[in-house]
Amino acid sequence: MDQNSEGCMKKIGSVNLDKLINDFAQMEKRMLDTSGKNNILDMKLERTKCLLKVTQTKEAAVKEECAALHNMIKGLQQTIEYQHGLKVELNEERYKELIKKKEMEISELKIKLETQEKGKQNEIIKLQLEFDAKLARVQTKAKPYPDATLLPQSIYRRKLQHLQEEKNKEIAVLRATIHDLEQRLSVGKDAHVKRRRF
Repeated sequence: MDQNSEGCMKKIGSVNLDKLINDFAQMEKRMLDTSGKNNILDMKLERTKCLLKVTQTKEAAVKEECAALHNMIKGLQQTIEYQHGLKVELNEERYKELIKKKEMEISELKIKLETQEKGKQNEIIKLQLEFDAKLARVQTKAKPYPDATLLPQSIYRRKLQHLQEEKNKEIAVLRATIHDLEQRLSVGKDAHVKRRRF
């Protein structure tokens, strides 16, 4: 091998070695950069995992809170429905009691009316008997004077008529009261039935 070719080989060998060192240095630098980037990415990934875990925990807590609120709302709805139902039942019970009370009042008034009618009738019969007895006595005593019987007869008739009128007035008042109560009761029943339908 001559001197020129040997120099050339040295030159080629030295250039290749420098290039190799330079390439190695570049590669090492890239590896360090990549490693640094990987470390940063690892840190970001770790941070993201932590954030995900926190978010998942918060989500679970929110879900639990939502479920608890939902149960609370459901419970409140049931309570309201129960109270509403209880109030309707109480109103219906009170209404039934009121109807029963009014029916009893009407029944008592009817009994009172019947008793009064019987009493007045008995009183009228008694007065008629008394009147007939007195009239018979007067007629037997005053046969020679026919006009004398007219005075006590007319007095008793007026008295009897007055009692009859009073009795009729009282009966009319009691009948009107009973009729009024029966109408109120039937109107109340109709209104209650309509309310229950709606």
